[in-house]
Amino acid sequence: MEAYIYDAVRTPRGRGKADGSLHEITPVQLATQVLEAIRDRSAIDTVDVDDVILGCVTPVGEQGADIARTAVLNADYAQTTPGVQVNRFCASGLEAVNIAAAKVMSGEALFAIGGGVESMSRVPMASDGGAIAMDPAVAYKTYFAPQGIGADVIATKFGISRDDADAYAVESQKRAKMAWDEGRFARSIVPVRDVIGQVVLDHDEHMRPEATMQSLGALKPSFTALGEEMPGFDTVALLRYPELERVNHIHHAGNSSGIVDGAAAVLVGGKDIGDKYGLKPRARIRAMASIGSEPLIMLTGPEFVAGKLLKRAGMTTADIDLWELNEAFASVVLRYMQAMNLSHDQINVNGGAIAMGHPLGATGAMVLGTALDELERSGKSTALINLCVGAGMGTGIIIERI
Repeated sequence: MEAYIYDAVRTPRGRGKADGSLHEITPVQLATQVLEAIRDRSAIDTVDVDDVILGCVTPVGEQGADIARTAVLNADYAQTTPGVQVNRFCASGLEAVNIAAAKVMSGEALFAIGGGVESMSRVPMASDGGAIAMDPAVAYKTYFAPQGIGADVIATKFGISRDDADAYAVESQKRAKMAWDEGRFARSIVPVRDVIGQVVLDHDEHMRPEATMQSLGALKPSFTALGEEMPGFDTVALLRYPELERVNHIHHAGNSSGIVDGAAAVLVGGKDIGDKYGLKPRARIRAMASIGSEPLIMLTGPEFVAGKLLKRAGMTTADIDLWELNEAFASVVLRYMQAMNLSHDQINVNGGAIAMGHPLGATGAMVLGTALDELERSGKSTALINLCVGAGMGTGIIIERI
């Protein structure tokens, strides 16, 4: 059975700090509002929603206790609709959509909703700990180093300079501003409201369109101390990559993804259930995949999962009209462009997480929705969407516009 995408929504991204516009909105409220929008926009009876899968990377405190089921109940879905939280780090939101699609393809679900939520201003990143970073025996075995070190190792290993990364970041800001100015996100954005129904945020507030090479050049690298001072993760990296003389630290807040709050949801279903409600599919899912990659450098998984996706779909890079890769760090996208032989005109044409931010558990569903909107706006046919993942993984999907 084939799986189709019928709708995709997201909240705006709010600055992930105490003064961010979404700080007062709880994670379950963020998730609730996108689930309500999915239901109401398509006018579906939620008794036909057989599962809701939400990514959440730090599922503790307010985001704990299976936030997906909590949000289902809070959104007044049928009590027969279950919910489950998943964590594949930064790709959790896309992994959730892939699981939803697999349930539809297998016949387990009529409709399934995949998406994600992360309130980084209320539940700080890494609040849940984890053996890969905290257990010395595991960290030693895997050559553990923080993601920022991995991003800088990518830059060093593949010849990506600070100027390259900063130029990419400036362009991301310009593209995001253009996309907002032209209303390219209008179909997908669900303004976030407070408890009395007042809109608290209707735009991505992390953006810095005034950024220039000069302003970014004034920023100090963020991971030099982590690398060169105790505990000295550069030493670990050089043990794993002895061909490198040193690690060139090029990443900073301006060319890395922003810490933000947000949520997203994608409605997936088969043809028969869509016909029941008179819904026209927006896209067909051609292929889905995840893959593991080397865990210290950590963020090179996208090139490998892209190859796996293309092979699975019987396609080549020439068959893909639009590419979307989460901008975790500038070097991640620049390396991907090298590996896949892509020009910047083909990828992240509306900016990305460097400009708009990266709400960890939700981003995968957000970038999928961005690609779907762009296929429709541009009249193009196919898109390959993927994300790099902590601990060395990649997750992706190929969709075809209908």
